[in-house]
Amino acid sequence: MGYRKLGRTSSQRKAMLRSLATNLLYHGKIITTETRAKEVRRIAEKLITLAAKEKDSFTEVTVKAKTPKRDKEGKRVKKEENGKRVTVFEEVEKTVKKDSPSRLAARRKILSVLYPVTSVPADGRKKRSASESVNMAEKLFGEIGAKYADRPGGYTRMIKIGPRKGDAAPQVIIELV
Repeated sequence: MGYRKLGRTSSQRKAMLRSLATNLLYHGKIITTETRAKEVRRIAEKLITLAAKEKDSFTEVTVKAKTPKRDKEGKRVKKEENGKRVTVFEEVEKTVKKDSPSRLAARRKILSVLYPVTSVPADGRKKRSASESVNMAEKLFGEIGAKYADRPGGYTRMIKIGPRKGDAAPQVIIELV
């Protein structure tokens, strides 16, 4: 059957669909035109299926890591050593999830499709310092994949909301079920 070209060059179309798929999976629902939603649905459903299959495919491993020692204010503790100021490190044991090869391949596939997401605080103040990066692969494996693990497909719903004001293009709300 193929795919819809959406009146764009292939690079523009891929970028638009990646952006829409990222926003759909991050926010849970988006408003767009019907034809775009049908294309985004194809991408999103494949990613969710991949995440649902590989959600439990990891082992937890305890590793020792060196972290810089910090004082009460959160600054690194320094000491004099051979005339130089050197950071003091301490060993800490951490539990890390080690992906199986199939989950690693799924993670790389997900990250090749989705754009990086940065969450900004709701109040709008201190945007740059308080914003943090969101790991979309972890969100897919942890939240979304676990939610749809026993569902055999049909993870999205499209609700028609009528024509757009400017050009009368049929608009829909596409959301995760």
